[in-house]
Amino acid sequence: MTTETRPTPDPEPDLLYSEDEEALRTAVRALLADRSDPATVLAGLESDLAHDTDTGLWRSLATEIGTAGLLVPEPLGGAGASAREAAVVLEELGRCVAPVPYLTSAVIAVTALLGCDHGRPEVAAPLAALAEGRTVGVLAVPLPTAPGGLPAATVRAEPDGALTGRVTSVADAATAELLLVPAEGPDGPALYAVEASADGVRAESVTPLDLTRPLSHLTFEGAPGRLLATGDRARAAVERALLTGAGLLASEQLGIAEWCLTETVRYTTERTQFGRPVGSFQALKHRMAALWLEVASARAAARNAADALATDSPDVAVAVAVAQAYCAPVAVRAAQECIQLHGGIGMTWEHPAHLFLKRAKSDELALGSPGRHRQALAGLVDLAAP
Repeated sequence: MTTETRPTPDPEPDLLYSEDEEALRTAVRALLADRSDPATVLAGLESDLAHDTDTGLWRSLATEIGTAGLLVPEPLGGAGASAREAAVVLEELGRCVAPVPYLTSAVIAVTALLGCDHGRPEVAAPLAALAEGRTVGVLAVPLPTAPGGLPAATVRAEPDGALTGRVTSVADAATAELLLVPAEGPDGPALYAVEASADGVRAESVTPLDLTRPLSHLTFEGAPGRLLATGDRARAAVERALLTGAGLLASEQLGIAEWCLTETVRYTTERTQFGRPVGSFQALKHRMAALWLEVASARAAARNAADALATDSPDVAVAVAVAQAYCAPVAVRAAQECIQLHGGIGMTWEHPAHLFLKRAKSDELALGSPGRHRQALAGLVDLAAP
């Protein structure tokens, strides 16, 4: 008699928040409420303090709470958590459009370094510095670069590690101390570490739509680089960083949508017209109810992507594509509804609603547009175009 062996089914994704994740949320939310509520962010933009990573906010978030090292294993100097915990942090950052380089440094740059050889000091040292929040790092690729869509390198590396070339629209590069630069090396694709203050490195700031996430064009003219990885390993490290960034960006988009919905409900219950709150009018009720359903669905998509990244699910690419294809438009729609249902005050610079619309529109293009992710999803599930 033979016994048939059946494959073990993949575990179901866990979309609920654990006690530890809720405790992390409480700590991050309390910090942001004290130092980076939307009104404070708006005031900082007017005083040119919005992008100052030397402020107490970034130090407290990255080092005191320890969020900078969530994705780094404990033996490498991190907290040994996962993408689920990082997603919670990004939800809260989205709820107040906090101008901190968490996505670019603690998520994307850290993930790129984790894809390299940890045993090499050229990798271990910067990874520990990022995990401890002592250094801000960015992956030097254009912000719209999507997973699976890494273009040909625009930077060339000489045998001695000198880098020459230009990369446009790099998020948070103006405040970074460490640049992780994909380049075409003597033996093919490679990833280099470059100090932002090194000779031969020039950052040209550009005015972005979202003032809370600055963009810069980077120019390298013989800049000294330290080799981190080559060949397939270098390409895989960059691709995984982009995939992780896109998946967790959905949680930031969820936070944006949640704030916009909550703020809209609050305002429409206080604003009166014809002797009654405007939120009691049936037409507005329907609009907010429809938005609530979209936000609830966005939460499921974002949590599924975070869980897939945390468990290294074989369907992680599908989960990320679904999350970005759905969450990005929901965040934009929630911000648009927030402005419209606030009436005249929503159209003013003094109200922070415009910050959320600009962040939502910027995020819609970051790490791949919804259309780009829908196209990727069609290929992943073998759904041919008509």
